[in-house]
Amino acid sequence: MDKPPEPPPDKGVPAWVMTFADLMTLLMCFFVLLLAFSEMDVQKFKQLSGSMKEAFGVQTEVKVKSIPKGTSLIAQEFSPGKPEKTALNEVRQFTIDSNRNTLDALNREIAETREHAKKLRLALRDEIAKGAVAIETDGKKIIIRILENASFDSGKADVKPQFKPVLAKITRLLDNAFGEITISGHTDNVPISNDEFSSNWDLSTNRAVRVAHEILSRARINEKRITVTGHADTQPVAPNDTPENRAKNRRVDISIVRGSQLDTQETMGVDDAGVESPSADNQAPGEDEEDQV
Repeated sequence: MDKPPEPPPDKGVPAWVMTFADLMTLLMCFFVLLLAFSEMDVQKFKQLSGSMKEAFGVQTEVKVKSIPKGTSLIAQEFSPGKPEKTALNEVRQFTIDSNRNTLDALNREIAETREHAKKLRLALRDEIAKGAVAIETDGKKIIIRILENASFDSGKADVKPQFKPVLAKITRLLDNAFGEITISGHTDNVPISNDEFSSNWDLSTNRAVRVAHEILSRARINEKRITVTGHADTQPVAPNDTPENRAKNRRVDISIVRGSQLDTQETMGVDDAGVESPSADNQAPGEDEEDQV
């Protein structure tokens, strides 16, 4: 009996399988490279994996805040600004010149004015003790108050001869003083009418003029710095109800207004008149720290 013919020997894998395997390998390498070059968002990956676990029935509950979305170029390059409330109750002050327009500069000028007033009181301490002169401060203004009882006769505008040395001493102190000088005459409310003066306005103005003439004749002071005024009884320092108060109102005030010269020029020349700086040992009793020494 003849044997059945044997099957032909196996010829192996077809040739196209090799090509297909090479193609699969190249595709795998391609996707591996894509994954290697990509930038993974860990947060979005966790959200995606949680959604996939829930979809495939994995018994793990993962809270998903939002569905993973594609990256927006606009969101990467631009971001909205955070609106903030406007501080309506906030007050701000802007100044141009900090040396002139700040409160510190003003306080410094007032302090230096008071310090100079102390030196003036020390220089005129004898006259102040006799009640002929008084010195006060008002902000950046120094007021040298000449009282009538020692400087003028009642109803007269001529300076008494015995007061002229005192006025010469005041003039020496004003000679080196910087600032504007105002000489103002004042009277009480008792009307006056005689051959020389028709009213208190005439009397107060003439007294201020006579004091200005005495000062200008004894010192080299620029006349542009001096202003002469008469106020009659319109600016009393005390009520006109007693003879003592009316005597306080009959006066001539020499006011020195100090300003920016404190920063650019030297200090007023009280020390040049031979006056030493005041100390705690030589201050007169009852002196005020702000307005009187």
